[in-house]
Amino acid sequence: MTKDVIALTPAMPDTMALLTGLYAGGPDLGVSAGHDGAVIQLRAADGRPLVSLEAPLLVQVPGEAERLLGIPAVCDGPYWWTEVRASTAVPEAERLAGSVAGRLTALLGGGTWPRGVGSTDVVEVGGGDGTDAEAGGAAEGGSGGAGEDISGGAAAGVYAEAGDGQPAVDVLTDSTAVVLADRPVVPLTAWLSDILRTTVASGRALQIVTPPHVRLGLPLRAALTGAPNRWVVQDPDCGYYDGLSGAVLRWQDGTFAPARTEEGETAVADAFADATVTGERQLVVSFRAVHAPDEALVLGGALRTAWTALTGSGPAGWGTAEPVNLPWSERQLTDLARKRAPEPTQLLAVGTPGRPGLATLRVTRTGSGVTEEATLTLGYGPDEHIPLDAVEPLARTLVAGHHLATMLVTLRRARRDLTVPAHFEAPPIPVAFTLGADDVRAVGVERATRTPVEVRPVRLGAAGAPAVHYPLGEGTDAAVWGDFQRLMEHLRAGAPTEG
Repeated sequence: MTKDVIALTPAMPDTMALLTGLYAGGPDLGVSAGHDGAVIQLRAADGRPLVSLEAPLLVQVPGEAERLLGIPAVCDGPYWWTEVRASTAVPEAERLAGSVAGRLTALLGGGTWPRGVGSTDVVEVGGGDGTDAEAGGAAEGGSGGAGEDISGGAAAGVYAEAGDGQPAVDVLTDSTAVVLADRPVVPLTAWLSDILRTTVASGRALQIVTPPHVRLGLPLRAALTGAPNRWVVQDPDCGYYDGLSGAVLRWQDGTFAPARTEEGETAVADAFADATVTGERQLVVSFRAVHAPDEALVLGGALRTAWTALTGSGPAGWGTAEPVNLPWSERQLTDLARKRAPEPTQLLAVGTPGRPGLATLRVTRTGSGVTEEATLTLGYGPDEHIPLDAVEPLARTLVAGHHLATMLVTLRRARRDLTVPAHFEAPPIPVAFTLGADDVRAVGVERATRTPVEVRPVRLGAAGAPAVHYPLGEGTDAAVWGDFQRLMEHLRAGAPTEG
């Protein structure tokens, strides 16, 4: 598995501190830079990549170390997060990464994750022939006879590079980029975001391989949804399985693909089906707001309004990857989206540590204006109150002040901490749906308020141009999905067709 070591320091790693860290392997190692200087690599004398040191990130949002690493923050205020990634292809690389991070914390204070791996030792790197057998063995470990070594026929070993600009990965084939990860929660870091973008551009799939105890963060789960991208979980019984669908997998022709039975069916791993009901739940609010083009437009207000209505406080921070590092600022996120236009902008937001909350926000420039698409997920324990009574007032507020187009609220049985385990989780159940005034006008008020299902539509907003809110239930009866689908078909039948 890829060995990540993270240095958390209250002071910024300056040039002298970084040089001290890079000397962890002695003076004979080479140094190279990539990604416009954002990544520094230590290389052996024969050119083998050993360790990469990513640009330090100033984290100004409370709770990110606890959320992603399960450890307390190193200080009361902001701190610097520096990721050090060790090659799986060189046995000494893991200790070298620990020494790089340990030297940073020895100079600057703070601590390392995992605990106890930091040191200031000089790590001597032995000779080698540059092959990547160790990388393949690490990937195949615990496979229980899962099939061929995944390094076979691939450019294996961490930092394998493709000529088309593919960023450093553990195993690279013509069809797939494989990343091996072993940390409590695998987040959507800037590094993984870059890999995802370039794999898509090169026509490859991204497949992340983890041990069974690892969980995914929600943003990464969303990014991996849909084959050929996969979360591949090692299992001692079946070898590998898909952590999101449970399908047993095999390494076939340079990629992980479902293992078919003689009847052509896909088996489901026993480990995936073995899930304990805990009573934890997640409230998911997905909405779309459409704004007319306006130089004075400020984005993020609808998301803040929803967050506040449901939790009593707004989002704590925002960013483009995890860890989320910037204090919440609607002006700053608007400036970023404006700078990136006409390309879309994908953002993340987190809440305060006391109430688990995570949101994605996608901003898209269209011919008629600007669209915000947000999904806010809030976590609740078995005995915590879920504010379903706040859903209709929230819809009313978003219609009145934030140009709401649609909103779907669902409830699901899932972890309070908003991470995704490698076993089955029940799908969400609809609670309510809201149709904005423009779409109601397109469908027709009469059709929008006379539905084929037993719901009592509530008119919101101006009497002459109403929005309509549909209460669907308490999120406990999966049969509501049938009502919701019939409602959607009814509304679509009244919408004007293009052309």
